Amino acid sequence: MGRNLVIVESPAKARTIEKYLGKDFEVLASYGHVRDLVPKEGAVDTEHDFAMRYDVIDRNAKHVDKIAKSLAKADALYLATDPDREGEAIAWHLLELLRERGKIKDKPVRRVVFHEITSRAVKEAVANPREISADLVNAQQARRALDYLVGFNLSPLLWRKVQRGLSAGRVQSPSLRLICEREAAIEAFEPREYWKIEARADKDGQAFGARLYEYDGDKVEQFTVTSVGQAETVEKALREAANGELAVSKVDKKQRKRNPAPPFTTSTLQQDASRKLGFTAVRTMRTAQQLYEGIDLDGEAIGLITYMRTDSVSLANDAVSEMRETIGKRYGDKALPDAPRTFKTKSKNAQEAHEAIRPTASARTPDVMKTHLTTDQARLYELIWQRAVASQMQHALFDTVAADLAAGPHLFRATGQTLRDPGFLAVYQEGKDEVDDSDDDKRLPALTEGETLALADIVTTQHFTEPPPRYTEASLVKTLEEYDIGRPSTYASIISTLLDREYVEMDGKAFLPTSLGKIVNKFLTDHFTRYVDYDFTAALEDDLDAISRGEREWKPLLADFWKRFSEQIESKQDLSREEVAQARELGTDPESGKPVIVRLGKYGPFVQIGSKDDEEKPKFAGLRPGQDMDKITLDEAMVLFTLPRDLGETPEGEEMQVNVGRFGPYVRYGSKFASLKEDDPYTIGRDRALEVVAEKKEADAKKLIREFDGSKTRILHGPYGPYITNGKKNARVPKETEDPAKLTLDECEALLAAAPERKARKRGGRRKAAARK
Repeated sequence: MGRNLVIVESPAKARTIEKYLGKDFEVLASYGHVRDLVPKEGAVDTEHDFAMRYDVIDRNAKHVDKIAKSLAKADALYLATDPDREGEAIAWHLLELLRERGKIKDKPVRRVVFHEITSRAVKEAVANPREISADLVNAQQARRALDYLVGFNLSPLLWRKVQRGLSAGRVQSPSLRLICEREAAIEAFEPREYWKIEARADKDGQAFGARLYEYDGDKVEQFTVTSVGQAETVEKALREAANGELAVSKVDKKQRKRNPAPPFTTSTLQQDASRKLGFTAVRTMRTAQQLYEGIDLDGEAIGLITYMRTDSVSLANDAVSEMRETIGKRYGDKALPDAPRTFKTKSKNAQEAHEAIRPTASARTPDVMKTHLTTDQARLYELIWQRAVASQMQHALFDTVAADLAAGPHLFRATGQTLRDPGFLAVYQEGKDEVDDSDDDKRLPALTEGETLALADIVTTQHFTEPPPRYTEASLVKTLEEYDIGRPSTYASIISTLLDREYVEMDGKAFLPTSLGKIVNKFLTDHFTRYVDYDFTAALEDDLDAISRGEREWKPLLADFWKRFSEQIESKQDLSREEVAQARELGTDPESGKPVIVRLGKYGPFVQIGSKDDEEKPKFAGLRPGQDMDKITLDEAMVLFTLPRDLGETPEGEEMQVNVGRFGPYVRYGSKFASLKEDDPYTIGRDRALEVVAEKKEADAKKLIREFDGSKTRILHGPYGPYITNGKKNARVPKETEDPAKLTLDECEALLAAAPERKARKRGGRRKAAARK
C-alpha cells in the first residue's frame, strides 16, 4: 500500500484516527473551514449567476500550506471531515484549493464518512469511500449565500437607521422575534383570579386530598369559582351537604405504562443538558465534540460518543444488541423488552448523520469512565449514556387509582399513582421545562365503593393565572426546532449572537430582550416582515434540505429569494431615523414645558427635551449604565440633565468638571480628560475626582518621553513603541534611534511632516442594495 494523506477538521480527531490507520497513513487537520466568502460587497455576484468569491481563511492558511506540502509526497488523498453538510463543504473547499495549486494531478481523491471514531468504524469507512456529494456542497453554498445576502444588505441598513455595529441574520432575526413576542405577551398579560376547592379526608390515619370535580351536577373548570364570595358560598354548601362525611361512590383502578424517550438528537441533548446540568448550548456542543473526537484511555485515544450533530433517533443494529447485553448484565433480563425498540425520525433532512447520539460502547459505563474525563465530560457522557441505554429498556409500570367521593349532590375526585415497576426509570427520566404537579408517587389508602369516610376539612385557596414563561435555552431550542428555524448545528451560534449583540440578556436562566433588541425586532417585523416570518424561514430551510437531497437546484432558489429581497432593501433606503427610533414620551419638563422623550440614537439610548422644530436646540442626555429605555421614569430622566457638574479646581488651578461624552463619562481638568471607568458621573465627589485626575496625570507622566517648550509636539511611549505626536499627526520613532529623548524639535517635526495623514473617519451614507444595476 502506498503513502496516504487523510484530512480531518481537528488535531484531536487527527491523533485518534492516525493511531487506528497505522504507518501507511498521515492524518492532518484543516482546523475547520479553510475558505469563506471574501468579506466585501459582491462576494456573491447577483448579476452573474450568483458566482461566489472565496478566499483562504487567514488563520488556517498555514494549515492548508502544510496539507499541500504533504500531499506532494502522498499517493492518495482521503477527505474524512464530519459526516454532515458542513463537513462535506470543508472537504470540497480544500479539494478546490489543492486543485488550484496543482497538487492533485492524477492522484485519487476519496471521501470517507464515519459516524463514530472507533477503529472498526474508521477502517470500514476507509475501505468503502465515495465521491464528494455535489448536492450537499450546493446546499451549503446556498445557505452561505443566503446568509451573506441577508447580513451584508440588511445589517448596514440597521447601522444607518438604528445604531452602528448591529446585525441581522436569516435565522437570528426570527429567533429574536420569538423572544420579543414572548416578552410582549408577558407585559400584556392580565392575571385572572380563580379558586381551588379541596376536601381533606382520612382513612385509618392516612390523610389525603380530593379536588372538587362536580358541583350541583356541573363539572368544575378552572374559572368556575372566581371570587372569595363565590368560594365562601360553595364551601358552605359543601359542608352542609357533606355533614362531616364523604361517601366513596366510585373507585377506578388501572395500570399505566410509560415508554422511554428516544435517544438524543442534537436538539434534545442541548435541551436536557440545559435543564439537568445547567449547560449552555455552546458548552454542550463543545463538550460533546471532545467526547466524539477522542479521549485518551490508557494510552489509546477513543471516541466515546457518535457524531453529535444529528436529527436522527435511530440506532445501529449492532449498537442496540450491545446495549441489550449491557442492560441484561446490569439490570437483569426483566429490564429488557421482548424486542429492540425502534424510533421514527421526524426530520426528512437527509444531510445529517444517520444515527442518534449514543455511546460508542455501552459497556463503558459512566462510573468507570469518570476517572478518565473532566467534570463536564463526565456529566455529559453520563447523560448521553443514560438516555441511550434507557431507550432500549422495559417500560415503567404505574398503578393508578381515581376515587369519586360524594358530598350529597357534589363530587370530589382523589387521584393517586404508585410506581409498580421502574423499568427504564431506574436509569433515566426526561427533564421538563415546567413544574409537573402530576400525581406521580402520590399514594391513596385502600378505598372501597360504598364506604364512608370522615371529612376532616374543606380548604379553599386563591390563585391567579400566570403569564407565559420567558424562554430558557432549553425551551428556546425546543421552539426553534418546532418552528423549523435553523438546524441543530446552528442553535448554539444563534443564541451566542443574540447575547453578543446585546439584543437579549439573561435574567437567571431566562432570556430577556433588551431595549435595543426590541427596537431591532420592531424594525425588522415592520419593514421586513416576510424575512422574520416563521413559516417563510421554515420553508427556506426545507428548500435547502431539498437541495441537499438533489431534489432542487440551488441557483434558481437564490434568484427567487434575491429578486424580492433586494427590492425590499431598496424601498427602505429613505426611512428616517425618527421612523425607526421608537421614541417614548415620558412627560413634560417642568421648567420649559417641553416634551421629554427617550429614544435610541447613533451612540446608544438618550433622553431629549424639546424637538428639532423648536427655536432653541433640544437638550440631550445619555442614559446611565443599567438604565432601561422601557422603564426609565420622568424623574429619573430629569436627573440626567444635571450634567456637567463643576467640582472646583485641581491643586494646580485647573477647572474640574464631570460630564458624559460620546465615549462615556469623564472628568475634564483644564483641557485634558480622564475617563471614569467605575465611578458614577452623577454622584462622584470632588475628592474621588481628584484621585482619578492624579492617576491620569501619573499615567501620562510615565507615558511622556519628552516635550518641547512652546510646542505641542511630544515624544511618547506607545503600545507599539515610542512615537511622536502634535495632536494632529503621529510619526513612529525610527528603529535605529538609540535614545528617543535626544531627538530635537526639528527632527521630530521633520518626521511628522513625512508621516502619512490620518485617515478620515468614514461616515455612513446612503448605500444601495449590493450588486443592483
